[in-house]
Amino acid sequence: MTTHLPLTPDWTCGGCNTEWPCHTRRQELRAEYDRAPVSLALYLAAQFVDAAQDLTHVPAGNLHYRFLGWMR
Repeated sequence: MTTHLPLTPDWTCGGCNTEWPCHTRRQELRAEYDRAPVSLALYLAAQFVDAAQDLTHVPAGNLHYRFLGWMR
């Protein structure tokens, strides 16, 4: 079980207090969804939508990169 979960409404990491998803959580998510990249994208897209509602002061492009742009 990870400690790197999002703390809302600021969307910081509960494990390292940086922006969520942090580097550690990104690595964990890559491993968890290793053979299911579309499922990972859908999960992160849902998180992106929730975060966009809380982080209205953050430009949408920044949030998109933060939640989805790092995936390949």
